[in-house]
Amino acid sequence: MSRARRHAALLRLVRTRRVASQETLRDLLAERGFDVTQATLSRDLRELQVAKVPLPEGGSAYQIAAGRADPKPTIERLLPALFTEVEGVDNLVVIKTLTGGAQPVAVALDRQGWPEVLGTISGDDTILLILRDRRKRGAIEKRIRELAGVED
Repeated sequence: MSRARRHAALLRLVRTRRVASQETLRDLLAERGFDVTQATLSRDLRELQVAKVPLPEGGSAYQIAAGRADPKPTIERLLPALFTEVEGVDNLVVIKTLTGGAQPVAVALDRQGWPEVLGTISGDDTILLILRDRRKRGAIEKRIRELAGVED
């Protein structure tokens, strides 16, 4: 499985569960098909700026850094956090994001330089991808879902 999918799964786990140890996090990832070493998990946590923080009620858990600084966020980081859905028709693909997420995702998509994409147009929560060839639409939709960490 790809690094992007592993990162998406890791971020989803940290957002939706209280995970107090790397061992628990490794077990949860393994349940989802990601068999990672402790060294790989540590590197992923560092790259994603996920840290163990104290909780107000006591104990500690992994959380995503509040102001994680990334001047050029990658599509692998943005889609798992902002993606809501993707759908297309003919040579057009519409990506829906959380409110305010379309612009950064569109910029990151443009940076990918995918040869299948002629261009992007984005609003506040919607991105329109215009493809060069309508036959590539299914593959692009699948790639976007994979980068977002969403199952088909």
